[in-house]
Amino acid sequence: MDGFLEQQTMLKNEDGQPQEEQELSEQTGQIVETGGITAKKGKHVIHCLTIIGQIEGHYILPAQNKTTKYEHVIPQLLAVEQDPEIEGLVVILNTVGGDVEAGLAIAELLSGMRKPTVSLVLGGGHSIGVPLAVSARKSFIVPSATMTVHPVRMNGLVLGVPQTLSYFDRMQERIVKFVTDNSNISAERFRQLMMNKDELVMDVGTVLDGQSAVEEGLIDALGGVSDVIEALYAMIEGEQV
Repeated sequence: MDGFLEQQTMLKNEDGQPQEEQELSEQTGQIVETGGITAKKGKHVIHCLTIIGQIEGHYILPAQNKTTKYEHVIPQLLAVEQDPEIEGLVVILNTVGGDVEAGLAIAELLSGMRKPTVSLVLGGGHSIGVPLAVSARKSFIVPSATMTVHPVRMNGLVLGVPQTLSYFDRMQERIVKFVTDNSNISAERFRQLMMNKDELVMDVGTVLDGQSAVEEGLIDALGGVSDVIEALYAMIEGEQV
C-alpha cells in the first residue's frame, strides 16, 4: 500500500496535477500555439508539423483566412533539429500556397535538416506547397489529394518594365531548381506542367491527383499516415545502426 501511494505521489507535479493531465495540457497548448505536436508515446519520439491553409509571409492576411505563419514554423524547425530527444519529423500539408519567398524559405530549412523527415500531402499541396512537399527526404500523397503546378504570380501593383519580368523568371527558376533537386521530375517536364495552357480555365498550369503526382516523379509514393510513420521509423532505425 505504501508503495502504491509513493508511486501516485511521483506521478504528480509540484502543483499536485497528475502527470498525464499535465502532459495532455502541454500538448494541447503546443497544438494551439504552433500547429504542431511532439509525440512521445510511440516507438520513437517524433514531431508533427502541420502546414495548412495559406502560407503567410511578410504581410498579415485577413483574420478569416486559415494561415500558416512562417515566423512560427521556422523556430519550430530549428528547435526540432537541435532537440536530442526528437528523432524525426512528419510534415502534414493541406495548403493552397501563399507567399512564395516564405514558403521557399521553409522548404529550404526542411531540406537542410539532418534528422529524418517525411511529408504527407492531404487535400492539397498547391503552388508553393509543391516545394514544401518535396523538401522532405521521403514524400507521400493520399490518392484523393491534388497538387497544382503553375508559374509564379503576384498580386497588387506591378511595374510593367523588363526588370519585373526578369525578377519573375529568376524566382521561377529558383522554384524549378529546388523542386527538381529534391524530387524525381526533370526540369523540362516540370516547366511543361507549369506552362500547360489546356487544363486550367482561368490560369496556366496543371492539377495533378495523387497517382499522377507519383507517376510524374514529383512525389515518392502513394500512402497514408501509417506509411509515413513506417517510413520515418525505418529512417530512424537505419541511422541508429
